[in-house]
Amino acid sequence: MNKQDLVTYISEITDLKKVEAEKALNAAFRGITAALRKEETITFVGFGSFSVRNRKARVGRNPKTGEVLQIEASKGVRFKPGKVLKNL
Repeated sequence: MNKQDLVTYISEITDLKKVEAEKALNAAFRGITAALRKEETITFVGFGSFSVRNRKARVGRNPKTGEVLQIEASKGVRFKPGKVLKNL
């Protein structure tokens, strides 16, 4: 399923026009993104939660040349599935 499939699905089950369903979905994505930028945890009970995780700086290796590389610290988004998704 891609974004347009999801917009169509939302439109069908809510009786919204596709344009309105897409606006609602985009607003939800913007809200999730804004909360993650503030490093807040987003929880959808039963579905799962999104959180920001900090990755430490580490030493890596270029697999092609074997050269040692320094990998900088970074942040990444983690999704932890809820009970409904775990039981699929």
